[in-house]
Amino acid sequence: MNNLSPTPAVSLTERAAARVTTLITEEGDDSLMLRLSVSGGGCSGFSYGFCLDSETTNDDKVFEFHRVKLVIDDMSLDLLGGSEIDYVDDLMAASFRINNPNASSTCGCGTSFSI
Repeated sequence: MNNLSPTPAVSLTERAAARVTTLITEEGDDSLMLRLSVSGGGCSGFSYGFCLDSETTNDDKVFEFHRVKLVIDDMSLDLLGGSEIDYVDDLMAASFRINNPNASSTCGCGTSFSI
């Protein structure tokens, strides 16, 4: 299924794409893509979820950045529009971080948000 979206509603930094490429290489499966989802819960109301996935559904949009495919379902994309996904490796933690302009607040760990 090729549902590559021509106009990205989100962006993935080069640093985040490099980390995803490393994870895919470690898994040894070039068909893997980064899946980003939003679900109810977390300390601020919604939580972000990341995983590697090789499948898409009819509700998914696929974006490509720096040779990495990012998959987001339609419902999550409504909450993520305009977001930038980055990868940060500092003294506190190494993790994917989302700069979501739709979030009115985020929790201290950066994995949940409210709108």
